[in-house]
Amino acid sequence: MKRHIDLLLEFSIPLILGVCVALSWVNIWPEHYHSFLHDPFIAGISLHFLTNDLFMALFFGIAAVEITQSCLPGGDLHPLKRAVNPLLATVGGVVGPVSLYVLCNAFFGSPALDRGWGIPMATDIALAWLAARFIFGKGHPAISFLLLLAVADDALGLVVIAIFYGDPLMPAQPVWLLLTAAAMAICYLLRHRGVTNYWPYLLAGGSLSWAGLFLAHLHPALALVFVIPFLPHRPVETAHLFDEDPSDRSPLSSFEHDWKKFVDVGLFMFGVVNGGVLFSSVGTVTWLVVGALIVGKMIGIFLFSLLGSRFGFPLPTGMGKRELLATGIVAGIGFTVALFMAGEAFTDPVIASGAKMGAMLSIFAFVPAVVVMKMGKRQKEKTVKAVG
Repeated sequence: MKRHIDLLLEFSIPLILGVCVALSWVNIWPEHYHSFLHDPFIAGISLHFLTNDLFMALFFGIAAVEITQSCLPGGDLHPLKRAVNPLLATVGGVVGPVSLYVLCNAFFGSPALDRGWGIPMATDIALAWLAARFIFGKGHPAISFLLLLAVADDALGLVVIAIFYGDPLMPAQPVWLLLTAAAMAICYLLRHRGVTNYWPYLLAGGSLSWAGLFLAHLHPALALVFVIPFLPHRPVETAHLFDEDPSDRSPLSSFEHDWKKFVDVGLFMFGVVNGGVLFSSVGTVTWLVVGALIVGKMIGIFLFSLLGSRFGFPLPTGMGKRELLATGIVAGIGFTVALFMAGEAFTDPVIASGAKMGAMLSIFAFVPAVVVMKMGKRQKEKTVKAVG
């Protein structure tokens, strides 16, 4: 049973199932769906708030663990020279889709869609990893390249959410960020005093950080991003992204171990809350988002990575232009983070729904990636036969 549950979580089935439930529910009974999300649920708090403002703090906390571990000695982003090419590809994975979105919106969209430029920056780490494993096979260097790119992508996405996607009706109140700064100071002191249980960091630092962001009118789901890097950890990282080291029981690793499955299961409710898209709301913003995610990322990642190779920072051994092109396409799977950003970017529910549909449709990016790899394989077979 445990093995079957782990398999379901590995393939993000709770998230996908939640989205399917939301799509069916909102298109059959929209009034009941929206009432379920926004009416008081527990202690006067709506399910939408519980999911997007509280639960998602744990989701982004897990992402912060991956980023922190990757930057440690022995991690996938250390030393910097080793990560230069994928980091340059990350820049391309931001410049490409943002530029394409802004350009296409100028010609085919409207000023009402301007705030959506940040949505196609996102890459869904888990789903992109699964697609890459299917396309390239387990252990291929393109998978590690993609994961590094996706982690850096989402780190930039967190910055965009914090700075640009506050509520336009509630201007930022930066003075309250002093509470978040105080939370970081508390976490520093806890670490300095040798506290090796992650709960004091979460309860004292996390709560204060959340309150600071909330009162500053910035998204409180980012609260643990400012706390997680202070959790004590091993001086040297021995596991790669999505790999678990059973011998590592440091507070940083323990937090991920204790909460990751809860978060993976909880993504069902995230799917229910954020996946409710009326099919009638599909419009210009839908195609702007999905086009910028798939085409914009592909172009940006491919060009910037090749540029890195020209400047002496080569692609990983075993990864050529064809694999790079396919990787750029797979990175266009925005899904979870893109869904979240779409909900934060637009206050108009119709536009937000259209943008969310674009985020969901990006899951089909794996199709052209498969085609690219299959075509390359056939061309290679023809060349071998001709030489033979």
